[in-house]
Amino acid sequence: MTAPNAPTPSNSPNPAHPSSPSPPPPRRRADAERSRAAILDAAVRLLGERPDAGMAAVATAAGVTRQTVYAHFSSRDDLLTAVVDHMTDLVTAAMDASAPDEGPAPDALLRLLDAAWHVSRTHPALLRLAPRPTPPAEERVRHRPIADRIAHVLRRGRDEGPFDPLPPLAWQVSAVIALSHATGEEVSAGRMSATAATAALHSGLLRLLAAEGGTPGES
Repeated sequence: MTAPNAPTPSNSPNPAHPSSPSPPPPRRRADAERSRAAILDAAVRLLGERPDAGMAAVATAAGVTRQTVYAHFSSRDDLLTAVVDHMTDLVTAAMDASAPDEGPAPDALLRLLDAAWHVSRTHPALLRLAPRPTPPAEERVRHRPIADRIAHVLRRGRDEGPFDPLPPLAWQVSAVIALSHATGEEVSAGRMSATAATAALHSGLLRLLAAEGGTPGES
């Protein structure tokens, strides 16, 4: 039995305990995602041509206000980090599309690297921004998706025979990434053509990774 003065249950919100803010409606979230994507796409294009471009120039290229850019990216460094992460996503998508599980491992590795190189040439911002100094731990995290894909193919080659199974796998992955970076730097500096640099990367890697008694070759 209910006491005479007892409050009756109610579904109305208690003003003393306001509810947490509601998430933005789906349309607003979709608009924000489109705006962020447009800014990133504009930044990738612009920074490929002008690595020193500022936030105002990116806003103009994206067709938004500078305030909108700052609403998504708190600083230029924040924007550059997002651009590099976006480029990493493009590289890994291209690698996945290169059929890394098909054919001999040496061929698969070269296809994997050629796919990444194609993204780099199509989006010069990747090469222009690569020399930015970053802490080693952050660099390892950023490279992990790419390193994992390279390791997958190298592991297959070590198991099947073409690649030397004696060096640590992590060392081989690091060597592949380092030589790939060196290739991009030579092309960016104008010391080698893209064709010559790619050929040098292919032959150098195959010799470096070869199991004792042979050099894995392209089929």
